Amino acid sequence: MEKTRDDIRNIAIIAHVDHGKTTLVDNLLKQSGTFRDNQEVQERVMDSGDIERERGITILSKNTAVNYKGTKINIVDTPGHADFGGEVERVLKMVDGVVLVVDAYEGVMPQTKFVLMKALALDLPVVCCINKIDRPEARPTEVVDEVLELFMDLDANDDQLNSPFVYASAKEGYAIKELDDPKVDMSPLFDTIIEHIPAPKGDPDAPLQMLISTIDYNEFVGRIGIGKISNGSVKLNQDAVVVNHHDPDKLEKVRITKLYEFNGLQKVDTEKAEFGEIVAISGISDIHIGDTICSPENPVAIPFQKIEEPTIAMNFIVNDSPFAGQEGKYVTSRHIRDRLFKELNTDVSLRVEETDSADCFKVSGRGELHLSVLIETMRREGYEFAVSKAEVLYKTDENGKKLEPMERAYIDVPDEFSGVVIQKLGTRKGELLNMKPITGGYTRLEFRIPSRGLIGYRGDFMTDTKGNGIINTIFDGYEPYKGDISYRHLGSLIAFETGESVTYGLFIAQDRGTLFIGPGEKVYSGMIVGESSRPEDIEINVCKKKHLTNTRTSSSDEALTLTPPKRLSLEQALDFIETDELLEVTPESLRIRKRILDSRERKRWNIQHNHRPEA
Repeated sequence: MEKTRDDIRNIAIIAHVDHGKTTLVDNLLKQSGTFRDNQEVQERVMDSGDIERERGITILSKNTAVNYKGTKINIVDTPGHADFGGEVERVLKMVDGVVLVVDAYEGVMPQTKFVLMKALALDLPVVCCINKIDRPEARPTEVVDEVLELFMDLDANDDQLNSPFVYASAKEGYAIKELDDPKVDMSPLFDTIIEHIPAPKGDPDAPLQMLISTIDYNEFVGRIGIGKISNGSVKLNQDAVVVNHHDPDKLEKVRITKLYEFNGLQKVDTEKAEFGEIVAISGISDIHIGDTICSPENPVAIPFQKIEEPTIAMNFIVNDSPFAGQEGKYVTSRHIRDRLFKELNTDVSLRVEETDSADCFKVSGRGELHLSVLIETMRREGYEFAVSKAEVLYKTDENGKKLEPMERAYIDVPDEFSGVVIQKLGTRKGELLNMKPITGGYTRLEFRIPSRGLIGYRGDFMTDTKGNGIINTIFDGYEPYKGDISYRHLGSLIAFETGESVTYGLFIAQDRGTLFIGPGEKVYSGMIVGESSRPEDIEINVCKKKHLTNTRTSSSDEALTLTPPKRLSLEQALDFIETDELLEVTPESLRIRKRILDSRERKRWNIQHNHRPEA
């Protein structure tokens, strides 16, 4: 018989990127007494990865739990970026309601719409939290109207339209139900969650059913499956079977050797857990997201929607440059293969395929950010490899027509830059759908643009808006191919010989374009050392020294002034490379190079493929 567990609430915190989800969770943890009074707690404690902390984004969803007035609240902190949308979709299967966080100044943003749409589709109750009301430019009452409009746009039912609103400042650590209430602590938000989010239901006497929604990975115990117990209970050392809704033939006998529940940020060993609880199980070596753990006498899988398909791919290739193996710890195809397949343990939206070459792997993901985070993670772990330019994944319809992925782009820019943004995106097949002024002298532009039109655009966008623009994109289905786009109008400056760059050679070269390197750097023939000021590729000798005569000494070299080189970040380098170029990634360096390093072979290839000529 179905029962309700009033002592538990399972919620996910969903929001657009940067609207303060993770900071909000920090305060819920602090105010529920999870940490000791004198305990040092770093900010955004849930963003445990180095890259998450540096970029200020959440990549993987995280689980935590707090106790408030005798009720255990399991909280899942989710990512806001569209590239990690696969994470959001599956954690929502684990919870009974969501807290939608919206910035009191920025208001409803594209990702707000995306995450709310997913929650409403699963018929989850919503608590709306208007965050950052302490900002001087906050406009909470207008934002409430924007949120209600969004509910109506998404065809919300009457219950959903009556969702409660709470105003908060996660940074200052308070929440209020009405704007003129006294600002004390977070309890109004806790109370609203307990009141409005339903307690989990299930049958305590039925056989066990638990859907795995997240996978964690730990070097000591291997894969850890995290999910909610829908029915029954789970005990340590009990026998179970693993089945999967999308794989009817799967039926694997397992034993539950380790069982944990969440308490604050810790996983705590437990002997038994009942329905409605979110728990973690280890000891099952090949457990996957979407698997259901059941009692052997009733192996029934819980339905689970398929994760959205990747839209973009790039090749990860064993580094074969003249400097290969000098800086990396893991350089062979076996190392790279094992590492990429290990990533599939935790990242559902990723695909890794082997190609005809043993040294090359095709890696597909949800966007440039998704793949660049993987590249950055691998280089920090000591891997060395090369990657190709990102390319979109096309589909064909029943008539054999080529379809390509489209994106909806929402752009906020200072008014004076809107013209240049519209013009640039127009050349990349972007269609302007909407344009409206917003507060503070900014304009909001809405575009529909092919995914490939955005590849390599972010660097230009930052330059064009002097770093003041904000761009957000979201996948928007497939449409017929929109025609060719020319990405880069300028060629590359290619090193002519292997050696070390010298001031004299660079001084002569800098008239030809923008350099990426300074003096005293090792270069090889075929490596790209800058961007040409003309459409053609130009070979230059940056290792060239001045010939010395009686009257000319090398010390006069010091009088030559060099323009500081333009140092490319990982994203800028990925944006810059052309289809005939590769990015060499090592723990210490990022080098751009031509695929074909030999000058004569490269020219022959360019003629055969009608590619960009070399001057």
